[in-house]
Amino acid sequence: MSHLEVSKLPLSTTTSFYYAVFNRSNFMTFTLMGIPGLEAQHLWLSLPFFSMFLAILISNGAILYMLHMEPTLHTPMYLLLALLMVADLISALALLPKLLCLFWFNDRDIAVNACFTQMFFIHGTSVVRSALLVAMAFDRYVAVCEPLRYHTVLSHSLVGRLGLMALAKGVILILPMPLLLQRLTFCHMVIPHTYCDHMAVVKLACDDTRPNRIYGLFVILLVVGLDLVLIGFSYGLILQAVIRLNSRDAICKALNTCSAHLSVILLTYVPALFSSLTHRLGHNTPPHAHILCANLYLLLPSMFNPIIYGMKTKDIKIKVAKCLCGRHS
Repeated sequence: MSHLEVSKLPLSTTTSFYYAVFNRSNFMTFTLMGIPGLEAQHLWLSLPFFSMFLAILISNGAILYMLHMEPTLHTPMYLLLALLMVADLISALALLPKLLCLFWFNDRDIAVNACFTQMFFIHGTSVVRSALLVAMAFDRYVAVCEPLRYHTVLSHSLVGRLGLMALAKGVILILPMPLLLQRLTFCHMVIPHTYCDHMAVVKLACDDTRPNRIYGLFVILLVVGLDLVLIGFSYGLILQAVIRLNSRDAICKALNTCSAHLSVILLTYVPALFSSLTHRLGHNTPPHAHILCANLYLLLPSMFNPIIYGMKTKDIKIKVAKCLCGRHS
């Protein structure tokens, strides 16, 4: 349709035409608000976020380098740990560079395709992380309950298949989210968040968003609900096996084997559940508290996972001590 033909249309029709073209164009941009109510403190808030970013890059990178360089650490448990740390790095790289640009340079605009891509990687890595924790719970079950068959059951090929299944789960479950969003018309362009959160973007639409909301709830229930049930089932069998042990030393050794994984599970799911509950039930909670919780539940596991495994895992502790002693000498 030419510009002359458009000008002959009624005013309301012309406005709707231009709005529809703009709304579905590749040039459409959203505006990230950052942390509502704390805009004046963005520069100061950037300091802890930048510190977390450095800690995530250095700690996860160091553990991955050590796992790669040490052949003795090429076991199923550490291969799954390496996959978990790769997911943590991708999550941090999807979130923090844009957040720091927003805080430092007031760079609030994000193209719609970039927004949907960020959403895919942030939510996708959360699903992959949860699936890997299920695989690691199975690994701990075999290590405690079937120690003699550990290397037979958990071969490298099985670990590879578990990693591919976790990746496929993340892609299959999260890819429909941006695809469903593309069919919507957006009445508002300002996202009251530091990143492109799925529900924050859904609330900007002026179309019927029930399919988006229902699918988002389905993913949460499937990922958190099913994964926690499977992890709980694995640890129920582990606890049953531990109770049967007569030796106190054997009980302590079995529990110590699972301590790092249990700490990571608590660090992953407790902040996520707390953030979800405050978002749905905490109607009197200030908006900035919701946003800070949403950021922390993504970043805390990425930052503390390598520290937990470094402190609680004997093999990694020994390798770190060797590296430090070698450099010192």
